[in-house]
Amino acid sequence: SCDIEHICKYAHVEPEERSLLLSPPRPIVLLRKKESNSLSEEVSPRNRYFGVMLPYTPLHHLLLNHLSIPDSKGTTALVMTSGNMSDEPIAIDNDDAFERLSGIADYFLSHNRDIYVRSDDSIVRCLMFDAGCLKLETGNWKLETAQFIRRSRGYVPVPVFLDKKVPQILACGAELKNTICLTRENKAFLSQHIGDIENLATYEFFKQTIEHTKHILDIRPEIIAHDLHPDYLSTAYALEHQGLEQIPVQHHHAHIVSCMAEHQLEGPVIGLSFDGTGYGSDGNIWGGEILIAEADKFTRAGHLSYIPMPGSAAAVKEPWRMALSYLYDAFGESFWNLDIPALKEIDKNKITFIVEMIRKKVNAPHTSSLGRFFDGMAGIMGIRHHVFFEGQAAVELEMLAGKGKESRVSAYDYEWISEDMHRVLPAPIVRGVVEDMRKGVCPSEISRKFHKTLVCLFSELCEVIRKENGLNRVVLSGGSFQNAILLTGLIKSLKEKGFDVFAHTRVPANDGGISLGQAMIAAAMTR
Repeated sequence: SCDIEHICKYAHVEPEERSLLLSPPRPIVLLRKKESNSLSEEVSPRNRYFGVMLPYTPLHHLLLNHLSIPDSKGTTALVMTSGNMSDEPIAIDNDDAFERLSGIADYFLSHNRDIYVRSDDSIVRCLMFDAGCLKLETGNWKLETAQFIRRSRGYVPVPVFLDKKVPQILACGAELKNTICLTRENKAFLSQHIGDIENLATYEFFKQTIEHTKHILDIRPEIIAHDLHPDYLSTAYALEHQGLEQIPVQHHHAHIVSCMAEHQLEGPVIGLSFDGTGYGSDGNIWGGEILIAEADKFTRAGHLSYIPMPGSAAAVKEPWRMALSYLYDAFGESFWNLDIPALKEIDKNKITFIVEMIRKKVNAPHTSSLGRFFDGMAGIMGIRHHVFFEGQAAVELEMLAGKGKESRVSAYDYEWISEDMHRVLPAPIVRGVVEDMRKGVCPSEISRKFHKTLVCLFSELCEVIRKENGLNRVVLSGGSFQNAILLTGLIKSLKEKGFDVFAHTRVPANDGGISLGQAMIAAAMTR
């Protein structure tokens, strides 16, 4: 939109959000929708937020100043998206844009001024306004103003300052939401958003970014850090560089250490690392991890119990598969008798096929992922059976918690088994959700109770680990902490229990911050 006045016609703008919108980086800021707004329902559907930015180039200003299509309420807003096909980098060459984007764009505005470096818009959100759906009053504590969802244009290559000098290191980042990180002395330089390295075009962009960033910063790495996963393209890139010391880094350890680096923390700390996927040290898919972490090492203190992921990657795009897996875990063969949407809306032959995969352990790797647990709940409740972008089911489950009449809610029953580590059982929570559905409890209340359960469960488990290890600092990292209800709820609960709590404010909690953690782990392991 052209100015704050226009934005206020369709979204709530708090003072901190106004400051972000007007700041020199001009990021996209996630703003709460007004209930009655004149924008199409197809803009950010099933979401309580709009992503909004003010013009930051002369062309933007010219375009908005000459826009002559205000609606009946005088609202002027352009719906914009980046110039790329899904999963590909932004087109920066005119001929390339004509070829790749002709199927989705009716007109092109071209220019003879070349673009040398791609840089997606940065995305930020303010958090202190999101706790209401669980009646979490902030009391005497407050989060930092902004949380990065994507750190790119306007913020790169501003360094993250470290508490000590480190060698010159290249960290290759994660497979999804990739960034790379280069270090020199007491500075860590993260790149702009590169994207998901799952195709040749993005892999080429990844390599170009490394060479460009090394050149402009005059950094010649001695060490290269990469993800533990053997099949990632970023891992293959690192292994090609035989002249550098190569250090593999576990994904969730890197998440925690990235947040530790932001706050210049020395370990050990209790680290809650929650996300959708990451290659575990035991070869399974991790994502609901409680770690005792230091920069150079970690131990696994607890995790969500392993659940089959039928179809492997297919289960990420079809949450109904995870719904069946959690139902089978909670109810066994009697799940067929349940009267819930997941069983009514999916073809019976498909259900039978998936159950056979689970029983026979065929193409059903084990996962401890909290992200997959959110997917499973969304599938069980009938919110989302197929997703069209990463995290869609989990986002819609979070958004549902903010709908309807707000009320204080209780938690579902929860349980963990303590052996060599604490193993959290999803089954009691699943049974509680299904029982509420049977009673006709409204979906928004079920979602609030599910979130409240996770907050109570993990804050209580942190207390148990504090008694075992004497640790009082808790670090929160991973893509699941983009969920404002989970993040603000855990911060409040942990602080009430006397913990010192640290969350991301300088790099994203998602995989966009992984490269910083990889670099710091590599530095510690070679010190």
